Amino acid sequence: MTAARRSAGLLLYRRAAGGLEVLLGHMGGPFFARRDAGAWTVPKGEYEPDEPARDAARREFQEELGVPPPVGEAVPLGEVRQTGGKVVTAWAVEADLDPATVVPGTFRMEWPPRSGRVQEFPELDRVEWLALDRAREVIVRAQAVFLDRLAEHSDGPG
Repeated sequence: MTAARRSAGLLLYRRAAGGLEVLLGHMGGPFFARRDAGAWTVPKGEYEPDEPARDAARREFQEELGVPPPVGEAVPLGEVRQTGGKVVTAWAVEADLDPATVVPGTFRMEWPPRSGRVQEFPELDRVEWLALDRAREVIVRAQAVFLDRLAEHSDGPG
């Protein structure tokens, strides 16, 4: 049996007048172009078993968003298993980031399928600050647990 694929990421959060906000990315590429619910994610990426998950989370933040990961206390949010079997580990970091500064990484895939044509797409086609209630509506279902754990940690409304 093969080991589950593993991903690690950083969930940025900030305190706003209406409560906590989190920075989520909308997954890029043709499969998610017209989707909202379930198409938003913690900026994250896969890593190999010999790389510490926290190091991978920081590296993937830089690769996914094109900006350095924030400095500050990283609160462990644990891990979740997504529907496809991937195990995602996340840390929350309180920081502010202007989404306009993000320069997303890209990936290449054949599109349309079986066309022989390879196209390049952004890993995340947009990044936004979302209130916790809104974030729960659009985040990949399994990752909603991270929002709950963040709210418990911060004692913030949401």
